[in-house]
Amino acid sequence: MVSIDVWNASVDFPIFDAKSRSLKKLALGKVGGKIGSEGRVPIIEALHDITISLRHGDRVGLVGHNGAGKSTLLRLLAGIYEPTRGSSRIVGKVAPVFDLGVGMDPEISGYDNIMIRGLFLGMSRKEMEKRVDDIAEFTELGDYLSMPLRTYSTGMRVRLALGVVTSINPEILLLDEGIGAVDAAFMAKARDRLNDLVKRSGILVFANHSDDFLVEFCNTAIWMDEGHVKMHGSLREVVTAYKGRDPFEHLSPETLERIGQPRVLSGNGGE
Repeated sequence: MVSIDVWNASVDFPIFDAKSRSLKKLALGKVGGKIGSEGRVPIIEALHDITISLRHGDRVGLVGHNGAGKSTLLRLLAGIYEPTRGSSRIVGKVAPVFDLGVGMDPEISGYDNIMIRGLFLGMSRKEMEKRVDDIAEFTELGDYLSMPLRTYSTGMRVRLALGVVTSINPEILLLDEGIGAVDAAFMAKARDRLNDLVKRSGILVFANHSDDFLVEFCNTAIWMDEGHVKMHGSLREVVTAYKGRDPFEHLSPETLERIGQPRVLSGNGGE
């Protein structure tokens, strides 16, 4: 059974060449947390005292401002970062999707990038060969798939990456932003594949600022703030506390019923 357990974990980054406040500020903006010190060496305290336990079926949204530690936590869960203090244990095959462009080569064709991206995400060559035609059809890129990736627009690259990402079979799926840079019509089509991807995964941890994506894919949430877990609970409770508004209030009754959420009542008791 897939599982994620993190016990009192902290992640620190020593900045050995930090000779100015501006450099430390730049580093802080990339990893979040606070600046401390270890002797004369500045330390970025990216995560501090994180304890979480996730099991099969958990669909967790990570919320918090930029630099709060969301991406660092995802990289800890993926095994990219080891805890400086504390410990973590991940059981299951992890598919980290932090940047849709990672693992893609601008100088080779879309078809070749489909293979490379799939291998990067842990699929075998035979598995990807079986999926190429389906991915190509989904992207709607046609003859562009035979052209170098550098000729693609941002939206076209996201289409290609989404096609590959949504074809995998992860046990633990870690998603980090970056899936909204396509036109609305294609995004509506992609949502079905994303939903299928989430259903196939044992655990989902998804960092995103969009209420729409969070309510579509997540049932609980973790609010990260300055490298700490500030709140962990139901999606509605956490997002309302973080943003000051109910993430479900703008949804139609039909959408609320489809995602299994109660209807939102107005302040006077009516609907």
